[in-house]
Amino acid sequence: MQGGNNQREPIGSLAGRKALITGGGRGIGRAVALAFTREGADVALTARTESEIYGVAVEVETLGRKAYPIVCDVADKAQVALAAREAEEKLGRIDILVNNAGVAQSHKFIDHDDWLWEHTLAVNLTGVYYVTKQVVPGMAQRQWGRIINMASTAAKVGAKYIAAYTASKHGVLGLTRALAIEFVNDGITVNAICPGYVDTPMTDASVANIVQRTGRNEAEARQIIENLSPQKRLVQPEEVAAVAVMLAGDLAGGITGQAINVDGGAVMF
Repeated sequence: MQGGNNQREPIGSLAGRKALITGGGRGIGRAVALAFTREGADVALTARTESEIYGVAVEVETLGRKAYPIVCDVADKAQVALAAREAEEKLGRIDILVNNAGVAQSHKFIDHDDWLWEHTLAVNLTGVYYVTKQVVPGMAQRQWGRIINMASTAAKVGAKYIAAYTASKHGVLGLTRALAIEFVNDGITVNAICPGYVDTPMTDASVANIVQRTGRNEAEARQIIENLSPQKRLVQPEEVAAVAVMLAGDLAGGITGQAINVDGGAVMF
């Protein structure tokens, strides 16, 4: 059966698109980079650890797409400006931005370390602001863009001992909604993905923290985290990446200002 002029690209196809992914060296960022690549996109990857983003770039290029690793601390305004300029020069343009760089540490609020507060908000929230501010003008000029902010279920609900992380992710969700409205007539969608606990090095650090503070062994500590999900498991990075692919595609043009949970049913709003 011939489609003629009505023939469509497959749903989720990112053929020819150019994406910038922060925190692209491991975990969710790596999974998103590889998923985008398999859908035909070229990518620029930023992170603070050079070896990690170079490793992912090699993986991308073995799949036949172009990858450009760029060392950048998203909490540093000057570094972000340079990285965004380099990404645009190498890719030609940035169609899709995935704000994935983030940090997570826990601490009781009494005697909470001020540096921990400031650093968490600087990376998780101000970093999203800095990177988006650099990229969105080009999207607006071209009247097409996809901004995907990696938030967390902590953007919707609170939990003890993660005041800084919760506040930062609530801020990311607020920024997502504000920008979705501001750019609604510019062909740009802005959405958040809200994962629960994902099987990544960040969760490994949480497991280690439980072991240190409670004396439980690693398996017991991991089980505590898994039990927070009704499915009694950790989310896989590829599951989060699949949502990012959907939001980045042409057929997601009607989805904006949304916060999509990937958490096994732990949070249902």
